[in-house]
Amino acid sequence: MSLIVENLRVTGPEGVLVRGASFALQPGQPLVLLGETGSGKSLLAQAVMGALPPGLAAEGRILLDGQDLLALSAKQRRALWGRRIAMLPQEPWAALDPSMRAAAQVEEVDRLVHGRAATEARALTAARLAHLGLEGAGRRYPFQLSGGMNQRVALAATEAAGAGLLIADEPTKGLDAELRDTAGRLLRAEAEAGRMLLVITHDVALARLLGGQAMVMLEGQVVEAGALPALLEAPQHAYTRRLIAAEPAHWAPWPHRGRGRSVVEGKGLFKRLGGQELFSGLDLAIGAGEVVAIAGRSGCGKTTLGNLLLGLTQPDQGTIRRGDGVKPLGLQKLYQDPLAGFAPHQRLGNGLEELQRRHALPADAARRLLPRLRLNPALLARRPSEVSGGELQRFGLLRALLLNPALLFADEATSRLDPLTQQEVMTLLGECVAERGTALLLVTHEMALAEKTAERVVRLPAFSEGKDIPPQALGRPA
Repeated sequence: MSLIVENLRVTGPEGVLVRGASFALQPGQPLVLLGETGSGKSLLAQAVMGALPPGLAAEGRILLDGQDLLALSAKQRRALWGRRIAMLPQEPWAALDPSMRAAAQVEEVDRLVHGRAATEARALTAARLAHLGLEGAGRRYPFQLSGGMNQRVALAATEAAGAGLLIADEPTKGLDAELRDTAGRLLRAEAEAGRMLLVITHDVALARLLGGQAMVMLEGQVVEAGALPALLEAPQHAYTRRLIAAEPAHWAPWPHRGRGRSVVEGKGLFKRLGGQELFSGLDLAIGAGEVVAIAGRSGCGKTTLGNLLLGLTQPDQGTIRRGDGVKPLGLQKLYQDPLAGFAPHQRLGNGLEELQRRHALPADAARRLLPRLRLNPALLARRPSEVSGGELQRFGLLRALLLNPALLFADEATSRLDPLTQQEVMTLLGECVAERGTALLLVTHEMALAEKTAERVVRLPAFSEGKDIPPQALGRPA
């Protein structure tokens, strides 16, 4: 069993997007592709899978057990999916069926791909979900789960396929450190069990955990390659060194400016979801120019609390009040799953033009922000599914900033970004706080990011942890 990629190029209307990538993959040794958002990592994986977006084409050779995949028809390539090649896609929102319960989506892989009986499929699914910390989540639908929980459901379904080649595209985004390590160990075990494993990630910690070989990509080219962890301990290329140095633990703390006039305030908040109590008796007020972070494990209620403050859902008990002069459009959200916030069939440029017309904004307002967010104007012609997750997240930020919000709720807004781009986007958010007096509510599972940027950190316990922690213990200064 082997995968050999020779001089792989991916081309599109903008030109060459991936330039001459070559590598060999054997069972038992993971290959990790590291690099910033838009560097070509996912395009390389999609070319191997045979799932490039419309308008893009692959050249070169992709040999799976000696068979050139690029010589096959689209129908022949699809016949390999889930049997010889399995892919954990970057966006769990797009990967899961919204009309099916989580457990059923994992069970059907065992039943339809492997022909197992329903009873056996249910038992295997329960074990896989429990191993990923999803006990009790199997009967819920994707829209009832957090982004990190959906990511783990998709991981369980991909693992169940048992294909000889497993491609994992950003498998740990949206997961807290403990669950990231669990997912990493599961992936490494798949390689150790004799599968070929290709992992695309910007998570340096995941790369260290997986081991094996690594290739660092920048602007469609492989700029450095070598064995892990040696490559990360002594990087040779300047870009690799910058990537490692940009992790949040190395940031300088943001200045604390204090709380201005009230933007939004919640009192006595109580909320249950899926039969579980998320929080009770919680008071939280956010003022202009203030940065507040909500931290905690995946699925502990961070997004739900933010949604309550924005009026997107209602508390079971308690009250929410907006500050004087703050209108509904003054509260904006960056979604954890950016695909959920965009019309799937509308080109990104058309959506921004419609926003500018509806709110009487200058016609070039969006284009002026593109350079600050490192977005290529050519991406305006694409649909949401035709750009990377990190690029789409930055389009979400651009759209929110156009409305000059009083409060920006950033729901894991940088979890899909590489450390360099994450640092740049967070710097831009910090500038909005300083220049516009925008209040910033951050949801994050990364404590280093919360502690470096926020004036206050609200720590929510997980379902299995101290649900009776009194509200005054929450929201302590970082």
